[in-house]
Amino acid sequence: MNDSVIVVGAALAGFSVVHALRDQGYTGAITVIGEETHPPYDRPPLSKEFLHGDVDIALGGGSDYTDPRTRWLLGRRAVGITTGTPGVVLDDGTERTGRSLVLATGARARSLPGSGNLRGVHTLRTVDDARAIRETLRTISTLVVVGAGLIGAEIAATAASFGIDVTIVEIAAEPLAAVFGPTIAAVCADLHAANGVRLRTGVAVARLLGGDRVRGVRLSDGTTLSADAVVAGIGAVPNTEWARGSGLPIDGGFLTDSRCRTTIPGIYAIGDCARAYDEASGTYHRHEHWAGATVQARIAAAAILDIPKPRTPAPYFWSRQYGRMIQFAGVRRPTDDVRFIDGDRSTPSCAALYERDGAPVAVFALDNPRTFTRYRKQLDRGTAVPAR
Repeated sequence: MNDSVIVVGAALAGFSVVHALRDQGYTGAITVIGEETHPPYDRPPLSKEFLHGDVDIALGGGSDYTDPRTRWLLGRRAVGITTGTPGVVLDDGTERTGRSLVLATGARARSLPGSGNLRGVHTLRTVDDARAIRETLRTISTLVVVGAGLIGAEIAATAASFGIDVTIVEIAAEPLAAVFGPTIAAVCADLHAANGVRLRTGVAVARLLGGDRVRGVRLSDGTTLSADAVVAGIGAVPNTEWARGSGLPIDGGFLTDSRCRTTIPGIYAIGDCARAYDEASGTYHRHEHWAGATVQARIAAAAILDIPKPRTPAPYFWSRQYGRMIQFAGVRRPTDDVRFIDGDRSTPSCAALYERDGAPVAVFALDNPRTFTRYRKQLDRGTAVPAR
């Protein structure tokens, strides 16, 4: 199998690198190893449409799994990196080696401290997690969501649409302030309030209450919230522990250069498990978004095939909450200036531009796809100009 590419991880990043390799002309063998038994699926619907009922979340079509050049080993787990030739050791002791190895092992949801085996406490990362949350939402009347990030906000919005009484607990002063900054974070807070979801900010969870099942949440300010269930959306931990001792540099993810190459020749890392070097800022970043995984897949495929790095668009992500579309593109810093270019905090839709030294570097939009798309395209081309 030394003429093959080995991909560890069968989620979006792993799936995307297979497509990128084929699109860029690779005709050799590919082996994809996935810990889950499910064929690759799309994760964004898990916190939204999927909670209402089964929807098609499969990635790609039937040809992805019938191509004889690609072998899918699902329900198998990598436990180590081989020495000498790029490859991995599997949980049954066998080895898979090839010309190149792509690490796309993703991340797992961070657990809420003190949750233990308490029933009714959930995290969301996999389709099985989503099914468990969906069953819970059908039987409860009160829900506490810990964390006002994108996952927490989307679950809260979905639960509210079922008529469930929802409270979000967020340790920061504003929801998503670390992502958007305080000006736009206030827009997100207004969205929750307008839909009857209570937002408790600046407080932490002190403990969960209940015997075998959660019954409430005690906050750090002494407040007690009733809860038939709790969902924690407090971040994710990159799946890198299995590769310790391999010699790969690991610091909050597998460290790579700007072309997704690790320090070991022939080994690459992409997606949620990787922290890639950003040449513009001179720092490493872990991009935990759908678009980031697909872009890194194309970059890694080009590096494997030793062809020029493809042009990369500005970082982009989106979220649907309460039937509204939130979009963001670019790279924001805390010192950037923010100004509304269409509408404002009080209007049904709005768009805002982030500027650094007078030049646009990012754009945000709420239900304003036309303005957003115009500025996103300009950011992608590096030709964005200040709006009037």
